[in-house]
Amino acid sequence: MSAVNHNPEPSELAYVPFVSVDNMMRNVRAIGVEKALMGIAEYIEEDFLRWESFDKKPRIPAHAPQGVIELMPTSDGKTFGFKYVNGHPENIRDGLQTVTGFGVLSDLATGYPVLLTEMTILTALRTAANSALAAKYLAPKGSTTMAIIGNGAQSDFQCLAFKEMLGITEIRAYDIDHSASLRLARNLADSGLNVTICKTPEDAIEGAQIVTTVTADKKYATILTDNMVGSGIHINAIGGDCPGKTELHKDILLRSDIFVEYPEQTRIEGELQQLPEDHPVTELWQVFAGQVAGRTSDDQITLFDSVGFAIEDFAALRYVHDLLPKTGHFEKLDLLADPDDPRDLYGMVLRSSPENGNQAA
Repeated sequence: MSAVNHNPEPSELAYVPFVSVDNMMRNVRAIGVEKALMGIAEYIEEDFLRWESFDKKPRIPAHAPQGVIELMPTSDGKTFGFKYVNGHPENIRDGLQTVTGFGVLSDLATGYPVLLTEMTILTALRTAANSALAAKYLAPKGSTTMAIIGNGAQSDFQCLAFKEMLGITEIRAYDIDHSASLRLARNLADSGLNVTICKTPEDAIEGAQIVTTVTADKKYATILTDNMVGSGIHINAIGGDCPGKTELHKDILLRSDIFVEYPEQTRIEGELQQLPEDHPVTELWQVFAGQVAGRTSDDQITLFDSVGFAIEDFAALRYVHDLLPKTGHFEKLDLLADPDDPRDLYGMVLRSSPENGNQAA
């Protein structure tokens, strides 16, 4: 569990631990990407196993033609966390990230934040960790080959997570931008994974037990058609994560056992947009808890309709909060007002500032 101090000294509350992008990279390098992925997956599983303890709601979106900005809040009754995240597929044309984010973890007892962190890198890590965690329960046992269709910023993390948590050794990569596949192969050259760059999606899924789709375009797309999907595979569908954005042909869904994080959100944003509201799904936390079976037969098609959920971000924030005392890679951010008398905020504004020599009027 997170080591949030619920009885801190007042002086401790004046500054908030802040993890910049630079310090997040330092933290990840300090322990290794694979270890970070494993650690976040453990925290996600812990929090899914106490699912009923959390406040749950679909994320709060602000849509524009170019993309979406979302807030993803949740609380376990002691700690509150939220993530701000955007999704703007066309940003890549201007040299910008398609997804950026930051997050906050706060103590409910005081209302004070205990962590402010970048969540662009952290979201990539938690998404990959969650994918591999779900596949541990849903993918065919002994899987060695994964196809990954869409070789953008998320793909490297996905490949490493599946290697570390499921023992994947072969990656079959496809992207409409060949340079993206070349970049992925180059980044993974020393990872222990054998990367084959494929010319078509059909080529990529040949011989794969797991298929990950992680494309970026905000549109109803058909990355996988029904005739491409044989029995017995596991599909990790990540790219369909907002209204008006899908990757799979509807008939694939009708043939699959579908697993989701939070149905109320996935029916709005995931591949489930294509199906009636009453189409049966299984909640992932029930599988983790052993209440419902995951994979039950060799010819079963399992589909993780992944859109990302606030509890996963909460777990990732907890992980970083607990990691910082071990690595020390963070700054103390002067974010919170700290008057000598809590009732005299105005007096604090007027008092002299040793830093700049200003005197109260």
